[in-house]
Amino acid sequence: MKQMRVDDPGRPRTPRVHSPALRNGRVPRARVQLRLPSRLTRRGLSIGIDIGGTKVAAGVVDADGRILVEEIRATPGHDAREVEQVIVSLVRSLSSEHRILSVGIGAAGWMDRSGSTVLFSPHLAWRNEPVRANLEKLLHRRVSVTNDADAAAWAECRFGTGTGQSRLVCITLGTGIGGAIILDGRLERGNWGVAGEFGHQVIVPHGHRCECGNRGCWEQYASGNALGREARELARANSPVAQEWLRAVDGRAEDITGAVVTSLAREGDPASIQLIEDIGEWLGLGLANLAAALDPGMFVIGGGLSEAGELLLEPTRRAFGRNLTGRGFRPAAPIELAALGPKAGLIGAADIARFSWR
Repeated sequence: MKQMRVDDPGRPRTPRVHSPALRNGRVPRARVQLRLPSRLTRRGLSIGIDIGGTKVAAGVVDADGRILVEEIRATPGHDAREVEQVIVSLVRSLSSEHRILSVGIGAAGWMDRSGSTVLFSPHLAWRNEPVRANLEKLLHRRVSVTNDADAAAWAECRFGTGTGQSRLVCITLGTGIGGAIILDGRLERGNWGVAGEFGHQVIVPHGHRCECGNRGCWEQYASGNALGREARELARANSPVAQEWLRAVDGRAEDITGAVVTSLAREGDPASIQLIEDIGEWLGLGLANLAAALDPGMFVIGGGLSEAGELLLEPTRRAFGRNLTGRGFRPAAPIELAALGPKAGLIGAADIARFSWR
C-alpha cells in the first residue's frame, strides 16, 4: 500500500485506486485505502471551519470524522480582516482544551490550485486574497483553504455515502448548484483550481438569466432558487395550485422559497410534489451530461433541496436513465443522498487540513 501523497499544500491526495472489472453490469465498491502518518492516526485532531453568508461554524474533528465540539459565530459582514479575526477567535477557543495539528477553512468561492489564495468569494470580501498566509501568520499553525463544495464532497467520500468510491461526483442543491469531483481518491480541482462549477453549464440556450451573467445555466432550473421562483410565479398569478404555499407564508407570495415548497411536498401537497418532480427532471438531465463527461461511480446529492428525499431522486433517476448516453449498454452510476448533512463542509475542511499536514 502506497504512502499518501501531498503534492501541494491544501491539495489532498490518496493512492490511485483502479476500478475493478464489471460484473453483471455493476461496478463492485472497493474501499479507498489511505495510510496516515502514525502521529496523525493517534492524535489527528483538526479544526474545520465552514464559512457561510450568515454564520461561521467551527469544530474539532477527529481522524474518524467525528465532531468533538463545535462553536458558531455570526459572519461579520463583508470585511475580510474581521472574518479573519473571527476565525482566529474560534481556533483559539477550540484549541484551549485540544491539541490541534491543523486548521481547515471551507468557503464558497474559487481558490487557486494550491489552496493558498481565494480568487473570489461571493459572501466575503476576498478577491485574490492570500488567506492561507494571512491566517498562518495569525495562528502560527498550518492552515488549508478549500472550496466548501470540495470540502463536503471529501467528507462524503471519506465518511459518508461515498465511502469506498474512488470516482465520485457530489452535487449540492441550495441557492444554486455546487459541485465537486473525486477522481482516483483525490479531489480534482482542474488546471486553475476552479473545477466543479456544474451549476453554470448552459443547459437551456437563451433561458433564464443567471447571476453569473449567462443565460440558461443549470442552476436556474434545478436548484432551491429555481423551485422557489416557479412557486412564486404561480402564486402571483393567483393559480389555484398555489393556495397551500400562500397559506404557509400568510399570503405573501414574495416569501415563498424552495424550502417552503420542499416542506409542503414532504407533507403530501400535490402541487409541491409536482414542482419537485419538475426540478428532478432538470437535475437528471444535467447529471446525464456529467456522466457523459466524467463517468463517475456514484452521484451524491446534498444541500437543502435534498431534504425532499425520494420525491426528488425518483424523477431524477428516471430523467437520468432517459438521457444517459449509451443507455442499455453501460452501467448507470447510482444517484444517492448525502449522509452528513450541513456538517459535511466542516468535517471535510478539517480532514483536508489533516491530509495537508506534514
